[in-house]
Amino acid sequence: MVVLQNEPKKMDLRLTAILYALSDETRLQIVRSLAQTDEIPCGYFDIDMPKSSLSHHFRVLRAAGVITTRKEGTALMNRLRRADLEERFPGVLDSILASMKQKKKPRAPERISRG
Repeated sequence: MVVLQNEPKKMDLRLTAILYALSDETRLQIVRSLAQTDEIPCGYFDIDMPKSSLSHHFRVLRAAGVITTRKEGTALMNRLRRADLEERFPGVLDSILASMKQKKKPRAPERISRG
């Protein structure tokens, strides 16, 4: 088992980097999938985009410390760094995941005053 580099140590995690990594819908989709299981190989995510683009999203998540990736044979196995994130920034990951579950209410159209 080989853990890939470019993953910050727990004490080097920065909230700004984590929030940036989670500001993209594709990366949120990856995190949502990982939150539901222990590990997922890169090729098993149901995201329709070129492999190079998907690799970029994994790199951003890994560099921010949101996920860890290890090589197992030819597969790259990904998992959330839930314990590290919770220890450094209690409740942040759970808050983001919970907000994703809430359905957005449609906004009422604004009234235009004519006067």
